[in-house]
Amino acid sequence: MLEDKNPQRTSLEELGEFGLIEHLTKNFELKQSTSIQGIGDDAAVLDFKDKKVVVSTDMLVEGVHFDLSYMPLKHLGYKAVIVNLSDIYAMNAVATQITMSIAVSNRFPLEALEEFYAGVQTACEFYNVDLIGGDTTSSKTGMLISATSIGVANTDDLVYRNGAKANDLLVVSGDLGGAYLGLQVLEREKEVFKVNPNSQPDLDPYSYIVERQLKPEARKDMVDLLKKLEVHPTAMIDISDGLSSEILHLCKNSGVGCNLFEDKIPLDPTVISTAEEFKMDSTMIALSGGEDYELLFTIDQADYPKIKANPNLTVIGHITSKEEGVHLITRAETKIPLKAQGWNSFDGIQ
Repeated sequence: MLEDKNPQRTSLEELGEFGLIEHLTKNFELKQSTSIQGIGDDAAVLDFKDKKVVVSTDMLVEGVHFDLSYMPLKHLGYKAVIVNLSDIYAMNAVATQITMSIAVSNRFPLEALEEFYAGVQTACEFYNVDLIGGDTTSSKTGMLISATSIGVANTDDLVYRNGAKANDLLVVSGDLGGAYLGLQVLEREKEVFKVNPNSQPDLDPYSYIVERQLKPEARKDMVDLLKKLEVHPTAMIDISDGLSSEILHLCKNSGVGCNLFEDKIPLDPTVISTAEEFKMDSTMIALSGGEDYELLFTIDQADYPKIKANPNLTVIGHITSKEEGVHLITRAETKIPLKAQGWNSFDGIQ
C-alpha cells in the first residue's frame, strides 16, 4: 500500500510528539505580517487590525478521500493545503495562515511524513501562507488529516453565498469534470496492477485530468482577477462536491432559482474523450463529479462586458426567481429539475 523506496525507516517513537513537530516544521518560515507567533508556543498569535478574518476547516481520511496506492504523499500534502484554501478564496478573501494536524498508524516512518510535509511546504510557499500550528497523534486506521485555514478581507470585499438575485449571471472559472475522470483512470490502473504487478500504466494521454485529481490548484488567481476587472460577485462558492450541489447551495442560501445551460458548461477535450472511453456522460460528470475546486459565482448583468472576453471565465446560466426553481436546460432545450448528486462522504455509512 505504502511503497517506501528509501531503505531508511526512522520510527516516529524515536522522536516523540514534540520532536516530530519540530523536525517536520523546522524549515517553515513566517512571511505574513499578520503572523506574530507561529509554531513553538501554546497557541499562534495573529494580528489583523481592522480586517475581517475568515476561517475554514477540512478533514481528509485515508480510504474515504484518498488512496495511497496511487496518491504520492508529497502530492497529498499539497492537496491537503489547497482544498482548504479554496474555501477562503470562495469568500473573495486572501488566505494568510494554515494549521495542519495529522494522525498516522505505525506503518508510516518519519521519511513518509517528511514527504507529506514537503508537499505542505510547497503549497504554503506557492500560495504565500504561513503554517502556524497543528497537532500529531497516532491512528489505528491509517492516515487522517485535518487542516484549518485563515484568511483576511476588507468588509466590502467579502462575498457570501446569499447575495445572488434574479437576473444575475451564473459564472464559473476554468473547466469541470477533470478531477473525477482522473480518479476513474487511477482506479482502473490500480485494478490492472492488482492483476499484473509488472504492468506499467501509460498515463500520458490522461496527464491533465490525473493532475486535476492528484495536484489540484485553488483559484487564488480568480480573486486577483476579479479585483483587477473591478467585478464584485454577488454570491460565490467553490466547486468541491460537484456543480449541481454547489448551484443548489447557492440558490438555497440566496432564496433564488436558476437556469443552467448544458451547452455552456466548460469541458476540457480530455474530459470529453475520456468520458466517451468510460462510456460516461460528460455533463453528468461535470454536475456530480466534484473536486474541481473552481469558483462558481454570480454577477450583475452590468458587469458582463468586463468578463466576456476572458478565457478563464464562462457564463453558464442565469438566476431566476425562487418560484421558477432550479433547472438544467439541455442541448435539446428540455428543462430538467437540477438535483444534488455530487460527492457525499457519508454514502454507505450506517
